[in-house]
Amino acid sequence: GIFGPRVTLIACGTEEPIRYHIAGEDEADLKQDKISVLSPIARALIGKMEDDVVNVVTPGGEREFEVSAVEHLS
Repeated sequence: GIFGPRVTLIACGTEEPIRYHIAGEDEADLKQDKISVLSPIARALIGKMEDDVVNVVTPGGEREFEVSAVEHLS
């Protein structure tokens, strides 16, 4: 399959790190922190660089995250 980047986000306010691996639609698996490239979180992250701030609408409401790291896996 085609793997996208692994992105580390820092939740603004809690400083809690969250890691997501952006994967193809058929490889998405939240238990492995793989999110679909079509998901709202992935769409919010596409094209972002380290230190960018993104707003993501989560089931609990809109949250702000800082992009801490973007790792492109080969």
